[in-house]
Amino acid sequence: MPGRGLLPDPFPGSGPDGGAERPVRRGRIVDPETCGRLLGRIADAALGPDRSDSVIVLSHPVLAGAEHRTAARALLAGLGTTRVLVLSSARAAAAYAGPRQTGPLLVVDLGAELTEATLLVGGLVADARQAESGLDDLDGLDPAMLPTVLGRTVLDMITSMWRHDRHGAIRGALRKGPVLAGGGALLSDVTGHLARCLGTRVRLADDPSTTVVRGAGQILSSVLRHRPRPPERSGHPR
Repeated sequence: MPGRGLLPDPFPGSGPDGGAERPVRRGRIVDPETCGRLLGRIADAALGPDRSDSVIVLSHPVLAGAEHRTAARALLAGLGTTRVLVLSSARAAAAYAGPRQTGPLLVVDLGAELTEATLLVGGLVADARQAESGLDDLDGLDPAMLPTVLGRTVLDMITSMWRHDRHGAIRGALRKGPVLAGGGALLSDVTGHLARCLGTRVRLADDPSTTVVRGAGQILSSVLRHRPRPPERSGHPR
C-alpha cells in the first residue's frame, strides 16, 4: 500500500485442520468464502470502512484461466473499491526487477507451488510455460539436488518456448539475461546453476520472494499518481 508498504492479514485465521487458511492453491482460488474473509480483513486494516476512492492491483499466475481471474475480480468487487487493475505476476515482477532498457524480457518465477517462465515483448506476454510444482513439492529432497531439479524444470520450459519462437525474441531475452524471482531464487546456487544451464547471466531480483507484490505496488503507485482527482472529493487516494 503506498505510504505503508506491505500489509499482512492482521488476524490470520485457522483452517479446519488447525493450520493457517490457504484459500489459494497452485495459483487458483479453491475456497472463495475463506479468500473473501481474508481479503476483507486486509481491506479493513489497509483502507478502513470507506473504500470508495481506492484502487486495488491484482496479480495472477501468467496462465491463470478466465474462470479464476473472474472469481478473483468478483471477490475484490465485493470489497467496495472504485477500481481493480488486473495483470500477470510476470508483468508485476518485470516492473520491479526488470532492466530499464527495452526489448524482450524473460521472467522466471520459482514459487512455492508453481514454477513459471514468461517471455515479455513490449511489456506484454508473448509466450509462457507453467509447471504445477514448486518448493513445497521438494520437501525432503537432498538440498544439494534442489538447483539441479529446479534448473531442469526451467530449462525444459525455456526450450519449449525456443522451439515455438519464430522471431528470435527468446534468443534476445537470453542475451539480456532472464530475471529470477520467487522464493526458490533464494536457494543456494540456484542462480549459478541456471546461468550455467542457459549459458547466460541471470539477474536475481532484490528480495525475490516479494518481487511480484512489490512490482504490483509500483504499478499501483503509478496509477494513483496519474489518475485525475475529482475536484469535489478531499483526502488522499488509496
